[in-house]
Parts: sequence; structure tokens; C-alpha cells
Amino acid sequence: MSGNIQLLSDTLAAARAEGRSALIAYLPAGFPTVDGGIAAIKAAFDGGADVVEVGLPHSDPVLDGPVIQTADDIALRGGVRIADVMRTVREAYEATGKPVLVMTYWNPIDRYGVERFTAELAEAGGAGCILPDLPVQESALWREHAEKHGLATVFVVAPSSKDERLAEITAAGSGFVYAASLMGVTGTRESVGAQAQDLVRRTRTTGTDLPVCVGLGVSNAAQAAEVAGFADGVIVGSAFVKRMLDAEDEAAALTAVRMLAGELAEGVRGRA
Repeated sequence: MSGNIQLLSDTLAAARAEGRSALIAYLPAGFPTVDGGIAAIKAAFDGGADVVEVGLPHSDPVLDGPVIQTADDIALRGGVRIADVMRTVREAYEATGKPVLVMTYWNPIDRYGVERFTAELAEAGGAGCILPDLPVQESALWREHAEKHGLATVFVVAPSSKDERLAEITAAGSGFVYAASLMGVTGTRESVGAQAQDLVRRTRTTGTDLPVCVGLGVSNAAQAAEVAGFADGVIVGSAFVKRMLDAEDEAAALTAVRMLAGELAEGVRGRA
């Protein structure tokens, strides 16, 4: 079975055709449980997310702030495995028909086996993978297998990325480009940062046709509307996880996810 890179591309193109940014939600697999994580993804889609990134929990998530680290710890203590991540992708995709990616550090894929991981992700209906710590110059093996299985390879660019590196990344990537709006770890912030708009501009200057989506810092509808003014997609993670952590129980957590997705969906449509 081929992966759903085309579904991802079509979804992002449809949002652009509507004159808006896409809303991309991030939620960790296995948090608060595997079933609970799947339900949260469905709630995000119900609320208005266009795409969901499923986080593969890691014991040392160097790019993630305390909120996502807490969720990862809960998932890992619950015994989450890569098989659970694949099940999460499969059930979320089968229930919604919408694009679901995995976001993961490279080490778990390297240990699991690139061919095995890409084949299973495609079979589950996954659209691709975001690989924040895989250097482009070391990505040939991954990209070969991802292309073979119809999966997007999404690289991360940062304000510190030199222009020549941006050109390398956009040439090698597929699906979209993940633009980290602020240097440092993930987490909600008071201001998304002026660096984000400049980074999007510089990334587009490479001549890429890939959508440029901004993450790291967006937490409310006003910020989503701000980023939607210059980016093709708005990526939100920590804000969803924080609402789940703050909820009294799982039912309240799902309601909170659905409501936040609805607020952000209004934001990306410029109605914040």
C-alpha cells in the first residue's frame, strides 16, 4: 500500500484555494493512553484541524518543552511502542480520511529499521514523517524508502538556517516545510515572533513550491490569525497538550481539544 503524500498535498492545496492557511495539530501517541490519544486526534479533526502530526514519544525530546515532555513521559510510562504509533495513525486515518503524519526523532527509526518503519507507516495510511533532527545530507536512505512508499519527508528550518541550507532543505523535502518560528524548544508563547515571517519569506525565496508551515509558539486564535497572514499552515502542539493536561478527566480533555481546534480554525480563516 502506498502512503498518503498526495492526500496531504491536496489538503494543503485545498486550504490555499479557500484563501486560508491549513491548521495542523500535534498530539503525542499514547497520551494519556493509546485509545485516549486516538480519541484526541479525532477530536482535533472534529474541531477543524486539517492535518494531524502524531508524536512518537521519546525519552529525551531535546526540541520539546516541558508540556510535551510531560505527555511523552506519561505515554512512555504507559508502555507505548512504535506499534502503538502505527495503530494510532491507522485508526485516526480510517476514522477521518484526513492526512496523518508522524513526528519523530531519527534514533527510533534507525533502531526499528528504515524499510520496516516506512512500509508500516504507509500500510497504516500515514502521509509522511517530520524529522526535526535528521540532517539533509544524511537523509538519502530515508528519502529513498519514503519515496518508494509514498510518504512525505518534512524537514525543519529555523531562523538560524543559512540561505544555502534552506535551498538544500527545500530541494530535498516533500509535503511541506516546517518553519520553526522561534529558536529553542516547543511551547506556547506570548508572541510568535517577527522572525517567523522573515523565515517564511526566505524559505520561499529558494523557489520551492512546497507549502511553508509555521510551528513552535502558536497557542490561540489571535496568534493563528497572525501566522495565517503569511504562512501556508499553522502548526499547534503544546497548546493542545496543555489543555489535555489541565482537564479534569478524559472526557473534559477531548472537549478541550475540540474547542481549541475550533478556535484555531476560526483564526486561520482570519476570524479570530
